[in-house]
Amino acid sequence: MHVGLTQVLILSALLFCIGLYGILVKRNLFAILMCIEIMLNAVNINFAAFNYFLPMPDLSGQVMMIFSITVAAAEVAVGLAIIFKIYHDFKTVNIDKINNMKG
Repeated sequence: MHVGLTQVLILSALLFCIGLYGILVKRNLFAILMCIEIMLNAVNINFAAFNYFLPMPDLSGQVMMIFSITVAAAEVAVGLAIIFKIYHDFKTVNIDKINNMKG
């Protein structure tokens, strides 16, 4: 069975929509961070699909994918550090209970 560009793009769009839905619905900061990662993985699938299916001989899709994975790893590290600091200060990771903005 051959998988075409359309099927891969549909899969990527579904993953992106699942991540977006999770960001809009979830109240837990860890779940929101994981949904952001799902969205970034959907973008990486798009890069890989276009690089594989389009007749261009360059490696720009793979380079962008590696760059995106690197940025996602840094985003996870910074996001987890922020979440741990929020938990240390507020003793919760629920965004509805974190409304104390000190200026």
